[in-house]
Amino acid sequence: MAALAPKVSEVKLGEAVYGLCDFPRDGAAAEYVAVRAANLAPKPRTLSHTETAAVPLSALTAWQALFDAGNLTAGQKVLIHGAAGGVGSFAVQFATLKGAHVIGTASKKNHEFLRSLGAEETIDYNTTKFEDVVHDVDVVLDTITGETTERSWKVLKKGGILLSILQPPSPEKAAAHGVRCAHVFVQPNVEQLNEIAKLVDTGKLKVVIEKVFPLWEARAAQELSATGHVRGKIVIRII
Repeated sequence: MAALAPKVSEVKLGEAVYGLCDFPRDGAAAEYVAVRAANLAPKPRTLSHTETAAVPLSALTAWQALFDAGNLTAGQKVLIHGAAGGVGSFAVQFATLKGAHVIGTASKKNHEFLRSLGAEETIDYNTTKFEDVVHDVDVVLDTITGETTERSWKVLKKGGILLSILQPPSPEKAAAHGVRCAHVFVQPNVEQLNEIAKLVDTGKLKVVIEKVFPLWEARAAQELSATGHVRGKIVIRII
């Protein structure tokens, strides 16, 4: 925390905090950014600042998708597409901690990694059509969209829900399959950040970083992200 606006009381100058910027959502590759004090929570004590930077956007997205929109409960079955990615790797852990049965799609090289996070089943999307081996799931978390979304309707049980963090799914198609759908656009939430920090600091939640780039290699970071084959998060270090 480098500076405060007048009358700000939620945080103190110099305090180590983390949070999600909501005006604008973009612009993280900058030395300084203005954020609402009300959106900031104390950073996890056990993480470095670099590691902490990998948490808010993806962890909040996974949390709000599974629990706010999906109402995931213990004993339910959840299919997570792109399970080794930034949102997916957090989602696998959150769902596991909740007591759900977790199925993740990922390339073969990431299967052992996903099992270390708690996934009970893993599917190699390069060799197996998930709809051939997965049935009657309560929740699908789709971080891929496109054809993956269209193939996901049939794996849900009646009354289940398809959650997308990118393209809004079709309510008409959901109704035709007897299921529900929701588009999740992450929002700042201090209470959830506090809960996530507790999970990190007690060793229950891992933060996975594929690579850290200096600011002057921001283009390379974007190019790596665009491949769609990143394990966990990419971080750009400003200083």
